[in-house]
Amino acid sequence: MGDVVQEDLEAAVRAAWALDTCDPVDADDWSAANPSRGQCGSTALVIHDLLGGDLLIADVVRSNGSRQGVHYWNLLPGGTELDLTREQFAADEVIRQPRILRRPAGLPNRCAEQYLRMRHRVFDALGIKDDDTSHL
Repeated sequence: MGDVVQEDLEAAVRAAWALDTCDPVDADDWSAANPSRGQCGSTALVIHDLLGGDLLIADVVRSNGSRQGVHYWNLLPGGTELDLTREQFAADEVIRQPRILRRPAGLPNRCAEQYLRMRHRVFDALGIKDDDTSHL
């Protein structure tokens, strides 16, 4: 999938975000004004599908010290970080130090439907035939 232009991929991913691709734990906070809210896991997986590299994960904490959750993004093969969903966080939400996360085989344990929906939309927007459409 090395023929994917990063700018086209970014546009396709951003266009794919919707409430039905949002992590259900963030659904109450999702809005058209903050469309990247709850999209980080699926976004990171779709980018990994197309560009490879590594997945990064980090804890997110509020300024009062309480845990908000985790954040996922990509470390591309050339060493560049790509995080299309960082803007989802409020000023009082701090992303901690990331660590590399090995991607498990198969579908994710959480938000598989959201990931598949986003993957389908992104692949379709980019004109890429999804070789594994049995699950769509």
